[in-house]
Amino acid sequence: QVQLAESGGGLVQAGGSLRLSCAASGRTFSRYAMGWFRQAPGKEREFVGAISWSGAGTYYADSVKGRFTISRDNAENTAYLQMNNLRPEDTAVYYCGAKEVRYSTSIYTSLRDYDYWGRGTQVTVSS
Repeated sequence: QVQLAESGGGLVQAGGSLRLSCAASGRTFSRYAMGWFRQAPGKEREFVGAISWSGAGTYYADSVKGRFTISRDNAENTAYLQMNNLRPEDTAVYYCGAKEVRYSTSIYTSLRDYDYWGRGTQVTVSS
């Protein structure tokens, strides 16, 4: 089992940047594919982006492509979500998820795929 804790959220003006972190503890972090999701008030949790176990592969939702970047440091048991050029519509609680995988290149985009979740961190973008 792995425990996840997000941090780095906050209030930022439109056009600004934030970097979210997802710190993992428990089992070997590098055997987990990671994903970032977000949930705005009154909406369902939606996929933002994902990264493979090896870190070599990433995939993004169209709404954030070119603005957000996911990375990971397996030695530090941490995944990151760099968010640039933020927009008011990016306002949401951001969650990281982890899925134990066999293959280093696997990426997952569905909520149902993930085994573990953090509690989330609030990101608010003002116009």
